[in-house]
Amino acid sequence: MQELELAFAVFVTLFVVVDPIGLAPLFVALTDGMDVQKRRRIALRACLVAAAILALFGLVGEDLLGAVGISMPAFRISGGVLLFITALDMLFERRTQRRENNANSENDPSVFPLAMPLLAGPGAMTSMILLTGEHPDVTGQAIVFSVMFAILILVFAMFLVSGILAKAMGRTGIMVTTRLFGIFLSALSVQFILDGLSDFGLVPG
Repeated sequence: MQELELAFAVFVTLFVVVDPIGLAPLFVALTDGMDVQKRRRIALRACLVAAAILALFGLVGEDLLGAVGISMPAFRISGGVLLFITALDMLFERRTQRRENNANSENDPSVFPLAMPLLAGPGAMTSMILLTGEHPDVTGQAIVFSVMFAILILVFAMFLVSGILAKAMGRTGIMVTTRLFGIFLSALSVQFILDGLSDFGLVPG
């Protein structure tokens, strides 16, 4: 049961940060005019590159913090603040506007802007460091990485059906979904901040 609860928490965290539904129409814009095979190759390459980046941050992110003298509780607090800002961007559509501004690459957009910063952005990198840091045991690590890969597989699937999805949901549907996920993310970010403050003994555990 604890494993299922952890998997669900990780899934919600990464899902709202990566936002596969919100990325679908942007993928359509980035690959406009391309044939199906080229769009599939771009989608696969973007997801593989993002997986490598997020896995790297999940594996050595905390060690990197230690090397520069940053404690995990301090990073939890700063990460929570960063995620809260991301949540505000989702609620007030600023993140969508920035993503649309980045959707101007005329060449292969798989690495930039798809893989980074749209998929493996600061929020996703922060989440991987925080999640792997909070669950250092083998089971916890396996769940975090498995869910991360599952999210990217979902992203790949969403990219493949992005044209149909964008037409079905419409602009209003995508906006409502993005704001709903922003509310969830804001609550999760506050929890990260409270956990960091608790580690410092500033709030009850």
